[in-house]
Order: sequence, then structure tokens, then C-alpha cells
Amino acid sequence: MFIYCPPMEIPKIESQTFPDGKRYYVTPDGTRLQSVTTILGKRLDKTSLLEWRKRVGEAEANRISTQAAARGTALHSIAEKYLLNQEHYPAKTMPANMDTFRKIQPLMDKHIDEVIAIEAPLYSLKLKAAGRTDCVATWDGVPSIIDFKTSRNIKKEEYIEGYLIQATAYSIMFEELIGVHIPQFAIIIAVDHEEPQVFVRSTKNYH
Repeated sequence: MFIYCPPMEIPKIESQTFPDGKRYYVTPDGTRLQSVTTILGKRLDKTSLLEWRKRVGEAEANRISTQAAARGTALHSIAEKYLLNQEHYPAKTMPANMDTFRKIQPLMDKHIDEVIAIEAPLYSLKLKAAGRTDCVATWDGVPSIIDFKTSRNIKKEEYIEGYLIQATAYSIMFEELIGVHIPQFAIIIAVDHEEPQVFVRSTKNYH
């Protein structure tokens, strides 16, 4: 059983699509903010991704990307229910998705203690960005942004720069909104046919 101890209420933000066709998060005072994912997508080097799409072909790349997105969504849903101590968290879960979750479950049991927030909508007027973090919890006793990912292959750290920056951005947003310092993050990746990968890093390295 995880200890669920949410902080003071996190301000609500909504995701809306505007006439220009762009999707923004809208803060309580009406400020429009782009998502961290969108901003990083514009700034990070996508050479490897483009080369991969060219190598496998657009149709196959789209199929793999769609499948990966569905797996990621399923993993987040199971992990969320599990962290909220819902007894029937495996209900209506595809066996393949449950197998993916079982890879990271022992890590959650071993390292996560107090759960502070789940699927928390966050934003920062300083960063001019917004987003929704998977989990804020204590990892080995340290308040942390925790993100769950899936992958077909082992990831080198230089290939997940976007994950690391995104997690750091969420830590800044949380502190700005709630006043609670989040000094580290943990990226947990469930890898097909391999042991899961865990990247626990100090947020100060990515400011």
C-alpha cells in the first residue's frame, strides 16, 4: 500500500484547441501556454528520428508510433490505479500491457513511498510552458518527478534528453505552483525482452 498525501490543491488548467489550429493549456487567469512536449519537439535534434522513419518507411513508422503511444497510455493507466491503491487495477487490461507493467512493478514497490500527486496538471509562467506529469512521489525518500515510459529497445541516456529536460521542467513547475522543492526525477522505462531501465538524476543538472 502506498501512502497518498496530496499537497494543497493544484490550480486547474485546461487543454484547448484555438482557431489557429494550435492546442494550448489555459491557466486560471486565461494565459495560453504550449506544452513542454511541443516546445521540446521544436528544439531537440530529430535527425535520428527522421533517419529511422526513412529507413523503415512512413507506413511502418506510423504503425510503430501508434502502437507505442497506445502501450504508453495503457501503462500509465495501470500505474496510476496501482499507485492509488485500487484493488482491481488489473481489470480489463490486455495481457501484453499487464506484462509491461509487471516489469516496472517491483521498482515501484521498492523505491516509491509517499505518493504526492498523480497525473498532475502543471504550468510555469516563468518557463511559459505547461504539461501533465505522471507522478510526483518520494523515490527512496526524496521528493521526485516520476515518469513511466515504454521502449522496444534499450535506450542510451543521450537518446532520452527530452525525457530528462521534461522531468526537470515539471519539477520547476511544481515548485512554482506548490512551493515544494523537487530535487530529483526518476525515468522508468519498460523495455521489451529486457530488464527495465531506471534513470534517477538530480534536476539541478538540467536547469
